[in-house]
Amino acid sequence: MNAAHPSRRIYVAEVVTRDGFQSEPQFIPTTDKIALIDRMSEAGYAAIEVSSFTSPKAIPMLADADAVFAGITRNPAVEYLALVPNVRGAERALAARADAFNLVMSVSEAHNQANLRMSREQSFAQLQDVIRLARDHDTPVNVSLSTSFGCSLAGPVAPDDVMHWARRFADLGVRGISLCDTTGMADPAAVGALCERAVAAFPQLQITLHFHNTRGMGLANVVTALQAGIRHFDASLGGLGGCPYAPGATGNICTEELVHMLERMGYDTGMDLQLLLACAAQLERLVGRTVPSQLLRAGPVPTVALS
Repeated sequence: MNAAHPSRRIYVAEVVTRDGFQSEPQFIPTTDKIALIDRMSEAGYAAIEVSSFTSPKAIPMLADADAVFAGITRNPAVEYLALVPNVRGAERALAARADAFNLVMSVSEAHNQANLRMSREQSFAQLQDVIRLARDHDTPVNVSLSTSFGCSLAGPVAPDDVMHWARRFADLGVRGISLCDTTGMADPAAVGALCERAVAAFPQLQITLHFHNTRGMGLANVVTALQAGIRHFDASLGGLGGCPYAPGATGNICTEELVHMLERMGYDTGMDLQLLLACAAQLERLVGRTVPSQLLRAGPVPTVALS
């Protein structure tokens, strides 16, 4: 593909082996995770969130994070991310040679208490220590602000609250902020308004959008985010994912459907759609059930030459 104008270039981060696998009822064997990541590494991703260095007791499905990082074959064009909850997790991620850290806290106090069992201020203090450690090791940090568009436990989340926490992390020198629709409550109007504010307020930051498709508005929200200037998106192969602390929050937007839509719209993702579909079929065999991807069932829109 010819190099696109920078404004048409889109960067996709894959989250299935962390966000997708963390809620699976059956443990995915380590060798299968490694094989899937190695195959996805050739598909053109900007980044792959490999796993989480959370306590194995908290998320047993990701207890093999160290082994997965040790076993993958790294593509120098891909950034391999780790979700890091605290300093101990950061130390493990550094030992595993994670390229960058993804830190998470909720804008909603109720969700943060349910998910992390601490207040937002306690989370911020803990993550400050992680950011200092990352800085000492020249490791980039992204902060994912969960429930940026609403909380299923506490209701609406004020955009001013999102901007407040984004500012506090920006002041610590993080590389990027992810605005996360953890509960699938975002709509295009809310997305456009918040993205415009974030892009204007933080021109130095990499702003990423992390959408779930809980109520069928995931890709519509992507289009609105694009119009507001967002160029970085998280997505999950096959549409797997969902937050165990957000009742009813089904999977993330589907990677292959996102890439298919963007390419139909004339954006350059740099990704191999056919390989993505092959990876989605491989994923379906791993989890042993039909994944939410509609594109995997129907296939891409055929290109028909005009007469």
